[in-house]
Amino acid sequence: MFDTMTLTKIVAALCSALLFFLLLAWFGEAIYGGSGHDEKQAYVIDTGAPAPDAAAAAPEVPFADLLAAADPAAGERLWRSCAACHKVDGSNGTGPYLNGVVGRDIASVAGYAYSDALTGLPGSWTPEELSKFIENPRGYASGTKMTYGGMKKPEDRASLIAYLGTTGG
Repeated sequence: MFDTMTLTKIVAALCSALLFFLLLAWFGEAIYGGSGHDEKQAYVIDTGAPAPDAAAAAPEVPFADLLAAADPAAGERLWRSCAACHKVDGSNGTGPYLNGVVGRDIASVAGYAYSDALTGLPGSWTPEELSKFIENPRGYASGTKMTYGGMKKPEDRASLIAYLGTTGG
């Protein structure tokens, strides 16, 4: 039916089209979406229904309480998603090493080229600050090189930070 050359051309055309559409989707997302900004509603239409009360939602547990109840072993399992870029052996990877990060000054690992977004931040990595950063890195430090999308569950962040607290300095 088809000779080898024609079949090869058809497969190459399909692969090229797939690659083109994947790149097009990636560029579109980079340009128009995924900025990490929380968009506010431009205007509110009054329907007469009462607005949902934020205070009526489930009460937020203080992070210190979550950290006190956190399981470092569960945090070690969660660490796997961080281990692609970070290490806990004192050497830098794609990201800076994280052993001893709890309590360390922000952007203070010698030999690592931090983004301006992090070098401009004062203070240290307290468990609360680490939690805010891990929840939404780009929201915490706009312009950070860290591409991680964030860890939404506060219990998971507490367990991860409890594990990092055991890695020493």
